[in-house]
Parts: sequence; structure tokens; C-alpha cells
Amino acid sequence: MLTQITIRNFKSILDQEFFPGLMNIFIGANGSGKSNILEAIGVLSSSASGTVDDESLQRRGVRLGIPGLYKSAFKEKRTAPHLFFEAKTDNAQYSVALNHSKENSCAAWEYQTEELISDDEIILKRSSKKNNKNNQQGYAALKRVDMIENNSYVNASGIDLLNTLQNYAIYYPNTPVLRGIIPDLQPRAPVGLSGGRLADAIIELQHLISTDAFIEDAFDDILTLIDWASSFDTTSNGKSILSPSVARTKNIIRFTDKYMKTKNNQISAYDASEGLLYILFCSVLLLSPSSPRCFAIDNLDQALNPRLILNLAQLLCKWFTQDKKSPQLFFTAHNPAVLDGLNLTDDRIRLFTVDRNNQGHTEISRIVMTEELLKLSSEKGWALSRLWLMGHLGGVPNV
Repeated sequence: MLTQITIRNFKSILDQEFFPGLMNIFIGANGSGKSNILEAIGVLSSSASGTVDDESLQRRGVRLGIPGLYKSAFKEKRTAPHLFFEAKTDNAQYSVALNHSKENSCAAWEYQTEELISDDEIILKRSSKKNNKNNQQGYAALKRVDMIENNSYVNASGIDLLNTLQNYAIYYPNTPVLRGIIPDLQPRAPVGLSGGRLADAIIELQHLISTDAFIEDAFDDILTLIDWASSFDTTSNGKSILSPSVARTKNIIRFTDKYMKTKNNQISAYDASEGLLYILFCSVLLLSPSSPRCFAIDNLDQALNPRLILNLAQLLCKWFTQDKKSPQLFFTAHNPAVLDGLNLTDDRIRLFTVDRNNQGHTEISRIVMTEELLKLSSEKGWALSRLWLMGHLGGVPNV
């Protein structure tokens, strides 16, 4: 699990570090830099994989831009020569400084410095002062291959950190892809970055139910969030529930409406509410053993009723605290109701506000339930969502 992340000179983030937990929630005004945080980890992920270019960034869900837009360019500050990123776990750390050619926006980024430390041993240290033959190639990724081939269990912490970073991705589901009517441009297992192959992922999880009691219970939990459905499954025969004029994938998701007559009580993902599909998408990512060990979801609360996102947040907290195999999650949200579903007394679940100061720099602050906040909440009966809207937590626009 990543325990510390440092970002410098990336978009609106001039110089910030924060200490994530297992489940991390970022709230803040529109344009405060929440997505920039997720994307900075995406750039670090590409760096750890050996190449930072448009293809590697896009595969991780990072928005592509021209070189000048990646680097901080504040009026009162001199533009820094490079961008810097660092991630740490309990026993390893990886850092990298990068530069992007202004002349060729499609060219791979150049590595200026790179360092990998595992169990207090410097595995790799690269300096911009040395004459590097190929400064567009990351050396840590090559070193990882050598360590694995040589069965270097001594450096297992470093290998584990690089593996975690390399598989990171930012998911941004959209309704047409979740319905299965348009393809996912970034396919992955268990689901694509936009929600592709959701039905296939559900089939894979259903195969695990007989041997995994946690997943079996989780499917029951999911049904508690769907007040109109008695069950859901998948089918490859959609003739009776889907028009032949509608584009479809091989497998489709099927729901049983408990209020309808037996002969007409089944509907496909094409006709189901989009909020339900978003719930299944989030659930699959959290439950599937094929999911990355560290990933992000941008705008987790989109398309969800406030009470539904509250209950989904409670459910995610439950799964994170019960399952020892839970991945590390970063997500952004705008709906205040999501805060009321969080158990912030558990240190593994961490809430961060994201603001821009009077110079426009993004600032990341962790919200800890202090005695003052607890007093406001208990004496006045104010929920965390109300405290946020009233400005007691930060992360609100100056309007």
C-alpha cells in the first residue's frame, strides 16, 4: 500500500505531499485539482513502467495535453525545469523527475533523475548529471525484471512497490459503455476504464461465490442497494429482453423486477437505471481479484441519488475493513451525502479536502475528526455533510 505521495510542479500542484490510507476520498470545489492528484499518480505509474508517453498515460486514464499544460506555470513563480513525483510504502520508495519536450508533444518524456530504494538499500540511483544514453527509458522497470529473474527476494519490497504503481489506473465510467452499447476505448481486466466488459466481470465473480464466502455476502449486500430488483445475473441470450436494433455485447446483465409479472419482469442493462450500473461497476472493481492493487475512480458519486451514495459509501467502508485483500482506492466526489457514509474513526479510511490558495496552488489537507468537529456534530446534531457545506472542513468554492 502507498503510504506517502509527493507531487511537485504538476499542473496546479506546485509542491504537495500527503499520506494516504487504504480508502481515500478527495472533496473540493470544481477546478481545485482533485483529478490532478489522481493523474499525478498516473504519471508516476507510467514512469515506473519504463516509458512516459501518450499511449502509456492514456492507458492509465490520464488526460492528454500539450507539454506546457503538464507543468505548473504560476505567474509569481519561475517555471521549474522538471516535474517530480515520489511514492513510498513502509519499506520502499520510488521517485522520478521528468521533462517533456516542447518541440514534439508526441515524444516520450525524458527522465532527469530516478531512484528506487528497497529495505534501506539503494537499488537504483540515476542522475541528470550523468550522460544517460537513453533518457526516455526508465531504468527502474528494467531493474525490476532483473530482480524477478534473479529471484531477488531480498528486494521484494521494491518489486512490490513497482508492481503496485505499474498497474494503477484511473476509472471514469460512462453510461453507454456500462450499458454495453458502445465499446470501451481502454479495455482492461476486470473492467475497462469506462466500464467495458462489466457483464463478463460479474460472471467471473459469480464463479467465485462457491469458494469465497466474502464475495457471496457481498452480492447480497449489493442487492440491498437495489430496492426494486429481487436478483441480477447475466445471459448470452438477450432476445426476450433486448431489441435486435440495439447494439450489444456477447453477455448482457439481466435484472429481475420484483414488482412485475413473471413473464415480463426481466430487463437488461440497456433499460436499467444508470445508478444501478455504477454500483455494479464500483462493486466489481472492489471485489475482483483481477483488479489493480491500487486504482482511482474519478467522480464516484455521479448518477447516484444522495441516499444511495451514502449507503454505497457505507458498504465500501464495510468491505475495506472486512477484507484483508482489499485494494487501495482513491476517488473524488462532489455529493455531500458521501461523507455521511464514511467511518473516519477507522484510520484506513481517510478524507482529504482539496483547495486552491490565493496564489492558485492546489493544497491537500486531511480531515481528522478532532474534538472540535465531534463537538459540533454531537451538540448541534450536524452531519459531516452539513459541516462541509457550511465551510467547516474546507474544500468549498469561494462563491
